Amino acid sequence: MTPEERIAELGLTLPEVPAPVAAYVPAVLSGRMVYTSGQLPMVKGELLMTGHLGVDVDIEAAAACARVCALNAIAAVKSVVGDLSRVVRIVKVCGFVASAPNFTQQSAVMNGASDLIISIFGESGRHARTSIGVAVLPLGAPVEVELTVEVSD
Repeated sequence: MTPEERIAELGLTLPEVPAPVAAYVPAVLSGRMVYTSGQLPMVKGELLMTGHLGVDVDIEAAAACARVCALNAIAAVKSVVGDLSRVVRIVKVCGFVASAPNFTQQSAVMNGASDLIISIFGESGRHARTSIGVAVLPLGAPVEVELTVEVSD
C-alpha cells in the first residue's frame, strides 16, 4: 500500500501545502534529503487554535494540532518529490510546543505527529525526534512541526 493509499485509508486527505507566512519555501529537496519548514496547524488557510500548553490548551487538543502539522509537512514533502512512495525514511521530526514554564509534557503532544507519520509510512516512518518547549510560536500557534526525510532517486 502506498503512503497516499494509507492516508486515504485513515480517512484523511493530503491538504494543499499551506502558504508560507514569511520569506521561505515550504520544503527544499537537496540531493536525497527533504527538509520542510516548520508547519503550523493550518487547515484551509486558518490556524486551528492559538495558545500555550499548561495555560489554555490541553495535551489532547495540542496532539491533534501536531497531527495536522505533520500532515501539512507531508504535503510539503510531496510538493517537492511528487510521489510519497519515494520516501525511504522519515529521518527526524522536530516539534516545537508553546509551553508555560511549568509544562513538561512536550513529548506527549508530539506523539500526535509521530503516531500519524508511523501510520502512514510504517517502519520507514520510525524516526528520531526532538520535542522542545518554547515561549511563543508564529501566529500564536500551540505547535509547529518540521521533518527531515530521505527519498529515493
